[in-house]
Amino acid sequence: MTAPDPSDASDQRRLAAYAMPSGQSRGRVHAEPGHAYRGPFQRDRDRIVHSAAYRRLSYKTQVFTGELGDYHRTRLTHTLEVSSIARTLARALALNEDLAEALALLHDIGHPPFGHAGEDVLNECLAEEGGFNHNLQAIRIVELLESRYPNFPGLNLSYEILQGQRYRAQKNAAAARPLLEVQIVDAADGVAYSTHDADDALELGLLNLSEITQVPLWREAAERVGRRYAALSGDVLRRAVLHELIDWQVGDLLAQTRRRLLAESVDSVGAVATAPWLASPSHEVAQLREEFQRFLFERVYRHATVLARRTEAQDALRRMFRYLAASPDRLPEKFQQLEGRQGVTRSVADYLAGMTDRFALAESARLLAK
Repeated sequence: MTAPDPSDASDQRRLAAYAMPSGQSRGRVHAEPGHAYRGPFQRDRDRIVHSAAYRRLSYKTQVFTGELGDYHRTRLTHTLEVSSIARTLARALALNEDLAEALALLHDIGHPPFGHAGEDVLNECLAEEGGFNHNLQAIRIVELLESRYPNFPGLNLSYEILQGQRYRAQKNAAAARPLLEVQIVDAADGVAYSTHDADDALELGLLNLSEITQVPLWREAAERVGRRYAALSGDVLRRAVLHELIDWQVGDLLAQTRRRLLAESVDSVGAVATAPWLASPSHEVAQLREEFQRFLFERVYRHATVLARRTEAQDALRRMFRYLAASPDRLPEKFQQLEGRQGVTRSVADYLAGMTDRFALAESARLLAK
């Protein structure tokens, strides 16, 4: 007898009509019996957290590599911050918090070492085979590359989790809007990375408060802080502004999402799919954030220190790809077995994408030593 889904009753009490109920999940590719005390999306969350790929995020670059210090975000701490914001949004909107959390924890699991710098190299190396996309790589990990269960490959996650991740990779191709839980994770990611990248850049000395205060989004947040607290300066001011930036953007997202839900008369999961995009900021905040992103691109992401590290990392990854593609017998046995089904270059990319920054640099030195 299949165990009842323990989340069904609580979902009925607390979820809005437009939220995705756990008990209505379309299930998994490989059928499994229900669990005695965990709903399907709780189990998905736990499977993601216990995976090897998730653990490796702790040593993968968000923006700044580990050589620059210990304060700044890694891909793992960024993921946890996105999860925190997504859970806040889900609870405030009466959405499925378990689903939102699982989606947030999964969203960056496909990133290779060295962040977007590494992704650009792998995309270049796989240009003739469809390229490399970290969102799609996450699907490969949870459907194929993780080996944690005896009855199936991958993690056998719920359909809704997989579809949510696929939407991140194929936004322009989607005919219908994704679940609102997927939309709020996307929104939470935008809030987290722009705010926290600025924090990291300030801590590392790549920016200073006087120049970032000239940017309207930061200046408005600083003025809001100034109306509540007198004479803050230095790190205390910086942290107060960062808190305000997150709170302001999350509050704006909630207000705008609620307004759109009412305006579009969204009263079911199906109505979410046919409505305009619901979880996005106001026009004012969107414009301020776009300007802030342009500032970060010019002053942080293109900073000479960041670019120097990026070039070094990309060179190591590119040389290692070429070496292993020419000598696939040097791949670990698991990836040699994959080679027979998917070809050499994709197997090499899967191997390299799973590396942490420090392992990639160490392995490059070992393999390419003369």
